[in-house]
Amino acid sequence: MVGETLITLDKASFAQALPAGGRLLGMDLGTQTIGLSLCDAGWSIASPAHTHKRSKFSKDREVLAQFIAQQSVKGLVIGLPLNMDGSESPRSQAARAFARNIAVLGLPVLLWDERWSTVAAERAMIAQDMSRAKRAEKIDAHAAALILQGAIDGLTMG
Repeated sequence: MVGETLITLDKASFAQALPAGGRLLGMDLGTQTIGLSLCDAGWSIASPAHTHKRSKFSKDREVLAQFIAQQSVKGLVIGLPLNMDGSESPRSQAARAFARNIAVLGLPVLLWDERWSTVAAERAMIAQDMSRAKRAEKIDAHAAALILQGAIDGLTMG
């Protein structure tokens, strides 16, 4: 039920909602794309999956629901874009609205501070000598992997 789906900033509450662990899906929400990443069921390593080009929310939800089912995802980690001082912005509110809308799938949602994720992803891809075109194609999925890795590190280490 939507009213009972957990949407939280609290990693302990999120972990309690998933007592047996399970694969998590990380999301970096852009205005035109959604970067997707996955981790293993033991919450060790996050890896970029792919970048979904956004359209109408109903179509996005359908594509995401299908991907979630195929990958046996048990919980969602959505990047929450905060200002550098930790305050929320209009983009933060858009991420919260997306979380409320995707909650219809019935999976617990952890909102995770995503400051610096895209910058860090781009720096890592430059260090790998990835071309500008390849970086543009993969940046959102790599940022989603950094968001998800930060969350699983927080869930498992403290």
